[in-house]
Amino acid sequence: MRDATADGRFVYSVKTTGVYCRPSCAARRARIQNVSFYATCADAERAGFRPCLRCRPNGISPGKEVLDKIATVCRLIESTEERLPLRKLAEYAGWSPYHMQRVFKASTGLSPADYAAAHRGKQVHQSLREESTITDAIYAAGYSSSSRFYEASTGLLGMTPSKYRKGGSGTNIVFATAECWLGSILVARSEYGVCAILLGDDPETLTQQLSAQFPLAKIAGGNAEFEQLVRNVVQLVELPRRAVNLPLDIRGTAFQRRVWQALREIPAGATASYSDISKRLGGQTSPRAVAQACAANRIAVAIPCHRVVGKDDSLAGYQWGLERKRKLLEREAKN
Repeated sequence: MRDATADGRFVYSVKTTGVYCRPSCAARRARIQNVSFYATCADAERAGFRPCLRCRPNGISPGKEVLDKIATVCRLIESTEERLPLRKLAEYAGWSPYHMQRVFKASTGLSPADYAAAHRGKQVHQSLREESTITDAIYAAGYSSSSRFYEASTGLLGMTPSKYRKGGSGTNIVFATAECWLGSILVARSEYGVCAILLGDDPETLTQQLSAQFPLAKIAGGNAEFEQLVRNVVQLVELPRRAVNLPLDIRGTAFQRRVWQALREIPAGATASYSDISKRLGGQTSPRAVAQACAANRIAVAIPCHRVVGKDDSLAGYQWGLERKRKLLEREAKN
């Protein structure tokens, strides 16, 4: 059967082997005429079957055991200021580094290093909002020294801690608009990378949207060098299958960043449902929460939220218009 979602609901026995298994058992599939189903392990054992040694149906499910280990590793990451190497985390879980990396990412949607950065980012954001001084925020975020705090916080915030406390005041953002086959496009960049790609009907409206999203930043038009970045973005829209390396300044919660990373893994020409993304993130998140994270995305096309559709393949929502979403998907399917 090999259906992990059915574990805990029933077990099945195989007459020819004399064992009973959980639905997710990876053993060779038995002939249906030899299979019987039971509500509990006790029922199967009363019928004369013994538990499978491979899937251990009467013990902790392998899936739950893995999730328990991942949760323990997450708590270790969250409680340690130092960045623990993958080898140490793997030893702690009793796995190889390769298995640690693969299973951790499959369960959380992030690598251990990215999870650590996202957790620390959440601490930095929270401490800067709640503490009365930056010094207090340093210790509230779990840092033992100001140098470590400033080294990490600027990259996590997209600005210095003092600017963040002032609502982004003094942050420099340059932008430019252009026309493409989807209409008007606006590209904005901070000193850390592209922080917004907006689509719309006219440049003026897009400029107003940018100002609303970064109300306290210093926004200025880009120079001739910046125009090359705009051309690269337009190329990404025109030729979605061609790789374009864009430096991105991605700002969001740890959960939003996980969703956005999952979106970037959907290849051009393919789609995924909100439920699919939820499952990729471990199945602990509702499709509605995934949809909300998609709606919070500021970076169109480069973070391809247009590739997420409803369960019935309906276009569902798209903040830049369903018609643009339809055209993007049609173009990617052809190219």
